[in-house]
Parts: sequence; C-alpha cells; structure tokens
Amino acid sequence: MDNPVAVIGGSGRLGRLVAQRLLDRGAPVRAIGRSVQHARRSLPPGALFFEGDVRRPETLSEPLAGTAALVYCVDPGTADSGPDRPETTVYQGVRNALAAATEGGHRPRVVLVSQIHATHLAHPLNAYGRVLEWRLAGENAVRDSGLPYTVIRPGWLTDTREAGERVRLEQGDRGFGQVSRPDLAEACVQALFHPAADGVTFEIFNEPGTTSPAWSEAFAGLQGDRTPVG
Repeated sequence: MDNPVAVIGGSGRLGRLVAQRLLDRGAPVRAIGRSVQHARRSLPPGALFFEGDVRRPETLSEPLAGTAALVYCVDPGTADSGPDRPETTVYQGVRNALAAATEGGHRPRVVLVSQIHATHLAHPLNAYGRVLEWRLAGENAVRDSGLPYTVIRPGWLTDTREAGERVRLEQGDRGFGQVSRPDLAEACVQALFHPAADGVTFEIFNEPGTTSPAWSEAFAGLQGDRTPVG
C-alpha cells in the first residue's frame, strides 16, 4: 500500500504488534492513540504517531485523511456511564472513525477487532457496560458503511500461544477459546491484503498443532456476511 494504514489504538498491546507487522511489509503506518508518553515508550520505530481520541471526532480528521486502510483495535472499557463506557469507544468511536476516514470521498479498507460472544447479548459479559451490545452495534456500523471490511472476533487474548501453535478460524459466534495477540495482529494485517477476507466476519482461536493453514486458504473457506448481523 502506498498510502498510510491507520492503526487506531496503535500504541496498545495489540495495536503496536499490528503496526510492527505493517512496517515489516513496507506499509507506512499512522498510529492513533490518546497518550503521547505511552506511544513514545511502546511504538515501533517507523510508525508515525498522531494523538487522537475516537470519542472526539475533531481529533480524527488529520490522522485519517487519505489513508488506504484502518485497523480499529480500541479497548472498549467496561464502565456503565461516563466517557469510557463501551457505547462511546466501540460504537460511537467506530462511527466517528468511519466518518473521518471517508471525508472527501475516500474509501479505505477497514479491519475491526471485535470479540467473541458479540451476538450473545444474554451472556454475563454484557453486564459490563453492555459491552457485547455495543460491540455488535459497532460491527454493524462497519457493515452498513459500504466500505470493504473484515470483522475479527478474537477469543480471550494472551501474549503467548498458551492454547497451541495452530490458528483456527470459525464463523457463527459459537466457539470459545484463546488466541495470542501476535496471531491476532497477523490476522488483521493479512486481512488487509487478501481479497477473500473482504465482507466477512470470523472468530479466531489457537489450538494444538504445529501447522496453520495458509491465510489465503483460511480466508477462502469463509462465508460472506449478510448485512447487518445480529
């Protein structure tokens, strides 16, 4: 990609892994986050940092202008009220990012990191700020945008491959398990470069085994979404 890829939440534990993998592929990276100090400590060299807050749309226009793609990996928070509630971070924040990224008629590729159980609104997790409800609303905002997109629902995140070396993709929001942040970051980047990942939602897990299928093969086995999902 000649134009930059924006990583929203780029100085977080997942975002900086995504940024590094993009840089490894030679893609220019704009990392967007709220803390300059945190970015200085954690961002890989070569990523251009922009201070921005998805809850404040006026801070997103400059960092998202002219981007070829964006990866949205913002921590949802679990508050029932106030600025850190999931409604503001993973729903309204998604809408703000989409609006800023499409200013001037641009049509960036979007990868949204959601979570498993997003369609299970009776799950106990939804008691925390209605996080699953707002995750699903954010997903549907992406689907309704008309932009090329991929929605990824990771299992419980770990820093290492505790559940196994192999990567497994599923659909239907029925699975349960863990996935390492490095494997999730790789899935985000691979989705940007494989046409078969366009218009799909999938879950990702680690499992025992040593050989994962090629990403092209894994994506080719997925079914496209019907908009919206719920």
